Amino acid sequence: MERLRIGITGNIGSGKSYVCSLFKNLSIPVFDSDEEAKRLYDRPEVRQLMIERFGEEIYHPDGKLNRRLMASKVFSDPCDLGYVESVLYPALNVWFAEWTEQQRTPYVLYESALIFEKHIEERFDAVIVVAASEPVRIRRVMLRDGCTEDQVRARMAHQFSQSEKLNKADFIVVHEKDDEDAYLMEQVLQIHKSLVLRAGED
Repeated sequence: MERLRIGITGNIGSGKSYVCSLFKNLSIPVFDSDEEAKRLYDRPEVRQLMIERFGEEIYHPDGKLNRRLMASKVFSDPCDLGYVESVLYPALNVWFAEWTEQQRTPYVLYESALIFEKHIEERFDAVIVVAASEPVRIRRVMLRDGCTEDQVRARMAHQFSQSEKLNKADFIVVHEKDDEDAYLMEQVLQIHKSLVLRAGED
C-alpha cells in the first residue's frame, strides 16, 4: 500500500504541534521537519559542507552545531541562508522519503510551518492548515516564548498570512481555544476518516 503524504502547517501560535499530537494518538506518524533538519547537521556529509562554508567554529568542540553562531549568519546574510537551505532541504527530502517507506499506516504527516512559503505543497497528497485568530496566536507565543507582542509580530511577518494558507488548504482544523479538546478531536477524526478512506481507494 502506498501511503498518502499529508502536509500539516499553520502560522506561529496556531497550535499545529498540539494538533499533530492528536494524530499521533490515532497512531499516525508525524515527521517534524524542524527537528529532523536539526539532526541533519550531525551527518558527516552535511557537517563537512557547513565547515567548508563557515569554518570550524560553526561546531562546538563536542561536535554539536553552534546554533547561536549559525543563526547569526543565516539571519544576517540571505546568501548564507540560501546555502544552508540548499544543503539541508534535498537531504531532508531524501530522509522523509526513506522514513515514509518505513511506516505501515494509510498516511503520514509532514509537519512544517513553511509548506506554502517554500512552495512544496505539490509534494503532498493534501495539506492540513491549523488556524486560530491573530490575538490568540500572539498570546500563545508570548506565553510560550516569553517574548513581546512586537517580537511575535516580527516573526509573523516572515510567514504568509493565515488567509492565504486557508485558501490553499485541503483540510482546516480550527484551534481557537486551548480547552476544547473534544471539538479539536472531532475535527481531527473527521480528517482522519477521510484520509483513511482515500488511502483505501488509492
